[in-house]
Amino acid sequence: MEMTEKRASNFIEEFIEEDLQQGRFDHVKTRFPPEPNGYLHIGHVKALCIDFGIAKKYGGKCNLRFDDTNPAKEDTVFVDGIQRDIEWLGFKWAELHFASDFFPRLYEIACDLIKKGLAYVDDQTPEEMRLNRGTLTKPGVNSPYRDRSVEENLDLFRRMKEGEFADGSRVLRAKIDMASPNVLMRDPTIYRIKRCHHHKTGDDWCIYPMYDFQHPIQDAIEGITHSLCSLEYEIHRPLYDWMVQNTGFAQPPRQIEFARLNITRTVMSKRYLRRLVEEGYVSGWDDPRMPTLVGMRRRGYPVEAIHDFLARVGVAKADSTVDGALLEACVREALGNTAPRGMAVLNPLKVTFSNWEEGKVDEITIENHPDHPEMGERTLHFAKTIYIEQEDFMLDPPKKFFRLAPGREVRLKGAYIIKCEEAKVDENGNVTELICTVDLDSRSGSEGANRKVKGTLHWLSEIDAIPAECRLYEPIMNDEEEVEAETIENEDGEIVEAPAKDFIDRLNPDSLKVLENCLVEKTIAQSNVGDRFQFLRMGYFAKDPDSEKGKPVFNRVVALKDSWAKAAKNG
Repeated sequence: MEMTEKRASNFIEEFIEEDLQQGRFDHVKTRFPPEPNGYLHIGHVKALCIDFGIAKKYGGKCNLRFDDTNPAKEDTVFVDGIQRDIEWLGFKWAELHFASDFFPRLYEIACDLIKKGLAYVDDQTPEEMRLNRGTLTKPGVNSPYRDRSVEENLDLFRRMKEGEFADGSRVLRAKIDMASPNVLMRDPTIYRIKRCHHHKTGDDWCIYPMYDFQHPIQDAIEGITHSLCSLEYEIHRPLYDWMVQNTGFAQPPRQIEFARLNITRTVMSKRYLRRLVEEGYVSGWDDPRMPTLVGMRRRGYPVEAIHDFLARVGVAKADSTVDGALLEACVREALGNTAPRGMAVLNPLKVTFSNWEEGKVDEITIENHPDHPEMGERTLHFAKTIYIEQEDFMLDPPKKFFRLAPGREVRLKGAYIIKCEEAKVDENGNVTELICTVDLDSRSGSEGANRKVKGTLHWLSEIDAIPAECRLYEPIMNDEEEVEAETIENEDGEIVEAPAKDFIDRLNPDSLKVLENCLVEKTIAQSNVGDRFQFLRMGYFAKDPDSEKGKPVFNRVVALKDSWAKAAKNG
């Protein structure tokens, strides 16, 4: 799929053009480097569009590389899924690499650092290392093992590789500056012992390189000219440059940071998304409430809407939050022009016509799209019994209620004007059936069709109605505030972000509503998984893989209007 973008030059392109003009590089080569520990989400798509888009604009190449250095959470399922997602977006990578393919070379490079006196094996416990690293205002303290000889460090590192030591008992650290104001430069860990089966190398290795060691070196090995990454890696840039410059690569790639994508009412961290999956708050990575591409694809988001959204968001230097309504608007715009229309009644109310002959059937021809006659027409059958939405009838309606009520008339889409004569009510006061009459001279397209009534309803006859399940989705978060985060050090000595407040407490308990007794047209029921429709007056829906013969399932892709924003304003 060929994607083209018309947009103004951004600051990344200005840097690249400066590099090309000054002769720092004579070509452009980028890379997209996901870790295969989950599926891609909409935030990754921003990086994808930048990485692949920049390479395309300057006639260069973009590699796909899996930074698979943490085997505990990585899996070939994610490797395959990420490749499918990238292809679905319409991107094609120049070369496919895995960090694990370079483990032998990375080991040799680490040995070279030891020989240069720039790395050492540290026997301190993780807790001792944390205490000795210092704080933002207090310099760190040198490890008592920092001045080991080259020979001893080489021997210990070899024995680490051969599995002689227990997990966590020793690490290899770069020897930089324990007094650096940048905490990341205070002798960062570059290898740790971790006995864990790797999705690609199996049990060949029990030591694994850290991201801040492997990533910049891998960029240099692949000949990447511009390492484009999100803003949180700005603090990593001095360490990135140090690694490349001290491991024998003359011309380091230029790292350029851009603002990551934040969307209101959306979880945008793979770590948090994993928790939603593992703790059962969602049905899986492809749950349609998830901002993952597999979830969006299952929900029914068209790929062109995602590209349109990212083009509108643009590229910025400072983090900001985009209203999720913008993404929904892009989806509506794409589907409004492409999705055929259809009838579906989500909360059926039975209507019987007292003046319609038993067994009489009138064929009603309806266009599949009002703006695209090439989409053709379909036939519905008007009969003695039909169904309308429960919400389209009220026993005691307010003044501006222009739908059906006792004694009132409405037009049925493409069919007749009807009038409610009687409402049957059960012992609990619930309306169970309407007895109506049909104005037989008011059929759409006939001479009598010019009589005007204020309301027009969608409907389905009992002849065409097929039972279905519909799933309605709302944002997974209960408010528009971002999930606050704090910087912590994980068990591997890496500086990462963690939630300052448990975001689980802010999950929207009404993010999924399942309607099990819906009715849809036969043509809709018999469609293929993934097919999208506009259910008249109800929203855009896509057929879900959970569909079974005789009981199709449909996901609401997006409502016809931003109902969430309206509810929040009124609430």
